[in-house]
Amino acid sequence: MAGRFYDPDGARYGIPTFPFRLAPDGLATRRQLRAKGLRPGGQDIAAQILWRSRRYGRRVRVAYLYRLDLAKPARPMTPAKWAALAKANTARRTCPDCRRDAGYVIAASLGICTTCADTPALAA
Repeated sequence: MAGRFYDPDGARYGIPTFPFRLAPDGLATRRQLRAKGLRPGGQDIAAQILWRSRRYGRRVRVAYLYRLDLAKPARPMTPAKWAALAKANTARRTCPDCRRDAGYVIAASLGICTTCADTPALAA
């Protein structure tokens, strides 16, 4: 099964392809780059990892790999970005009915805080 996705030359898939957990050193996913404080920095995809996922109905999943030596430092958050992020998170926690901060992100399925959802509607 692992041999199915092993194509280090890129002859079959167009770019070098490796099975899950078998990528060579010096390559990393976007998430791995971010954990190291790096970003791809405009470089092209160097390789990919392919695997079948049980979680997604046995579909083939892909993770793109970037070279660590070409990665650039991640840009720091500016005060304006921090303020925008705080504002967005506050909006996600504010109930549109009672206008109070629920203290948690309001579920999209409810659209209102659990206190408002549990309160029976007054008969009109």
